[in-house]
Amino acid sequence: METLFRRKLVSQICERLAEPRRFLQIISGPRQTGKTTAVLQALEESGLQSRFASADDPSLNSVEWIRNEWEQARSEQKRTRRNIVFVIDEIQKIPQWSGMVKLLWDEDSRKKTLIKVILTGSSSLLLQKGMQESLTGRFELLYCPHWNFAECRAAFGYSLEDFLYFGGYPGAAVFRKNEERWARYIGNSIVEPSISQDILFMEEIRKPALMKALFMLGASYSAQELSYTKILGQLQDAGNTVTIAHYLELLAKANIMCGLQKFSENKLQARQSSPRFMVFDTSLMTYSHGSSRKRFLEDTIAKGHLVESAVGAYLLARAREDGFEVYWWRDRDKEVDFVLQKGKNIIAIEVKSGRAKHIGGYLDFKKKYPQALGFVVGDSNCSLEDFLLGKVELF
Repeated sequence: METLFRRKLVSQICERLAEPRRFLQIISGPRQTGKTTAVLQALEESGLQSRFASADDPSLNSVEWIRNEWEQARSEQKRTRRNIVFVIDEIQKIPQWSGMVKLLWDEDSRKKTLIKVILTGSSSLLLQKGMQESLTGRFELLYCPHWNFAECRAAFGYSLEDFLYFGGYPGAAVFRKNEERWARYIGNSIVEPSISQDILFMEEIRKPALMKALFMLGASYSAQELSYTKILGQLQDAGNTVTIAHYLELLAKANIMCGLQKFSENKLQARQSSPRFMVFDTSLMTYSHGSSRKRFLEDTIAKGHLVESAVGAYLLARAREDGFEVYWWRDRDKEVDFVLQKGKNIIAIEVKSGRAKHIGGYLDFKKKYPQALGFVVGDSNCSLEDFLLGKVELF
């Protein structure tokens, strides 16, 4: 029997389960990154009695299903008089789920029923709406990011170039010897459901074809700045810049692509700047680009943007866990690839990716922000491999 890889998330869930019942535990993250597997591993390791229910069945469309499953957990707890962990997988697929969860959780709290609850969901967009509507003060959030290089190397034997091209979706690893099947998996199991289910299911999108076209354009241009004018020029029936900015925000909440803002002390100016596209996983860039692994990695410019995207994706994942913001910076022809901000602490990161770039951006940035720290990913002091393996402290 194949041994499942154990992610750090498993330990985090186990720690929460060992604590007294205080909060709902909500586990969010991109599709196909192992949220359910981590929960099941944690339940097995904890040794606690549990009940697992999945809302992934499309026939489920009523909050009464939640009540019925919850009552089953209550009956099991009453019968055994032991703590029980009740898990609802993909909770966001039930309309108005948060109101029912609040009602049942509060009932258990008043009656001191020994039921601990874990909810999982692949769409942070859908979860956030529910959490903000009903569950304020009742939950803790755990994030399940894309798999990083260290995990992919340990679990699948990835080389650095394997990871750059194939990214961090564990289900896709079996297809890395067959690039056509790999591309179909990314398209059918990741991209299409992330857009057509996670985003279009929740938001009333007037132009779904535009949403998909924006993703394909932005992902293929990952680590590059495009003005809204250029974006509109490359998309048919593009609408206006407000629509594009809104769609970019939704793609970010679906954990697939975002538009990094320029670093500026003027927050309004930062929000109005042209976006620098950044995928949350490099597989989304290579998939949208459509080139073979060999051709892509032999193209100096394309590989350069891929390396920068790998660093960006790593930083976006770390930002969720460590509580910092990720930006980029440019002043005329001088730029810094990434600027991290955590409170008053600022870090400038330059990436030596192999593509031709204007030099001196970091020095100019230091003049303007003398309090900033900084380093270069890809030099003798900080190799790309060490950085992606998590061997470099950020803050």
